[in-house]
Amino acid sequence: MSASHDHAADAPHAQAGTRREPRARGEAAGHAPSAGHSGAGLPQGPLTSLRRFTLEDAAEFTARARESRALHRPWLFPPTEEEAYAAYAGRLLASPEREGFLVGERAAGGAIAGFVNINNIVEGAFRCGALGYGAFAHAAGRGLMSEALGLVLRYAFGPLGLHRLEANVQPGNAASTALVRRAGFRLEGFSPDFLHIDGAWRDHERWAITSEMLPEEQG
Repeated sequence: MSASHDHAADAPHAQAGTRREPRARGEAAGHAPSAGHSGAGLPQGPLTSLRRFTLEDAAEFTARARESRALHRPWLFPPTEEEAYAAYAGRLLASPEREGFLVGERAAGGAIAGFVNINNIVEGAFRCGALGYGAFAHAAGRGLMSEALGLVLRYAFGPLGLHRLEANVQPGNAASTALVRRAGFRLEGFSPDFLHIDGAWRDHERWAITSEMLPEEQG
């Protein structure tokens, strides 16, 4: 599969709600954080497991990102150098409004296959977040990201207590559209000139899913 952009991290929500209060990383609705294990309390499937970003993942993540340039462009621009990764991961780890997950391939000892981030998390009456995600080239087309996205949905609508997740996808990104459609997202609209990516304002389709729409096998 190709990948969705992760520029949703910088796209503001217009709807009313309250921003999340800072809390210990990994703590959500009764899931206490566990020191020394970045995957503690996170779901896993037959093919993949989720774990949180760490600064120690810089070398592996950026190597995979460099290998995947042809797959990612023009949709996705993950950090390809360790300094840029440190800033990127640091924002995910520090912000109470973001949850970042690395996708590990279980058959390969947890090697990084991709990532799924929940950005712009708003609580209160809204309880929503915006997804950004991407597969690395060696893992594309193998069902890993489909399973991992399902794991993230289960976690978001369970321990995180969210009600709605949005995914904004450029119309030409067929693989990303197929991914969210398989996961049960519905197309809610079209926004011209929605996000500034790669030097220009890009049109996006707006896809979303609520907790009531989650397929039973993921609930």
